[in-house]
Amino acid sequence: MSVVLRPWASRDASALIAAAQSAPDLAAQFGSADMSSRRAAEVFIEQSLRFDEQVKNWAVVEDDVAVGNVGASAIEFRHETAWLYYWLSSAARGKGYATGALVSVCDWAFENGLYRLELGHRVNNPASCRVATAAGFQAEGIEREKLRYGSARYDVETHARLVTDPAPAATVPVMSLSD
Repeated sequence: MSVVLRPWASRDASALIAAAQSAPDLAAQFGSADMSSRRAAEVFIEQSLRFDEQVKNWAVVEDDVAVGNVGASAIEFRHETAWLYYWLSSAARGKGYATGALVSVCDWAFENGLYRLELGHRVNNPASCRVATAAGFQAEGIEREKLRYGSARYDVETHARLVTDPAPAATVPVMSLSD
């Protein structure tokens, strides 16, 4: 089985629709975006899964099918920081892909001059916390009621990884990364 990271392309629209429909918890990743048609998914890829100087989104691709995303946003070279995030379709979970993808993007970020990488997860999402921790991120604190989905507000645990932190102890799948 081959897993690679590469920028999203319009050809991934059907896979994006399938991923979005695979698990109810992914709705928060797509906000109010329409994922009911191939064209709507192509627009989402173009506008929200961008790959430029400030935002880089890599599709997590298993055997030529996009099954998730790992990204870096708010890339800022003055302070050498970025905000990282990730999600996977339900079928891709439990295989180490999120941790492997996150470690690969951390390696890319550090090799390209960033010093501090941050991420956050809802406190009611222990799986995301396990990914962050396995990828070498240290918990830094709770931001109370930071996120709002519908009428509900969620506390967020913030994590960070510094270029000076030790490499993660977890053995993760090796993923090639293209940009």
